[in-house]
Amino acid sequence: MSSDEIINIDDINYAVYKIGDWKNNYEINQIGISSEIPVTNNTVHHVKLSMEEIRMSTFEISDKSVNGFVAIALQLNPKVQEMELDDVIALEEKEYNDILKELDDLVLLDDDGTLYLETEDYLIYKLEKDCHVTNSIPANKFTKRFYLDEMKRIEDALS
Repeated sequence: MSSDEIINIDDINYAVYKIGDWKNNYEINQIGISSEIPVTNNTVHHVKLSMEEIRMSTFEISDKSVNGFVAIALQLNPKVQEMELDDVIALEEKEYNDILKELDDLVLLDDDGTLYLETEDYLIYKLEKDCHVTNSIPANKFTKRFYLDEMKRIEDALS
């Protein structure tokens, strides 16, 4: 990868984020737990599709059908595990709607622009399709360092 390689902001093969904080606090939705904030239209679209896919996955818990975000939170988040299931379901719905609003209100980069791939201003992931799954692969050294640190932070939080 050349240090002067340029990508188009509207390239659907890349997801671009900035490091930041969401306006709201989230307990269930992993998108809102991340410190990655989308900065391109394509990335926002990809995030929304990913959330929809997770929400369409259903699991049976305590004789109720719940979506993927609820199921994941019940498996991984001790605070959520202490909540009543109906409260978890309601909280997930609220968080989903709050994240959609935040995504719709983001100030995004102009689709007509370009970015140097080797930047430390943005997290850039190369999106690669593997059957029905899209893999996000860090596309530069800065993103790879951030990704590895983020995975360690999540792992530590779960132990």
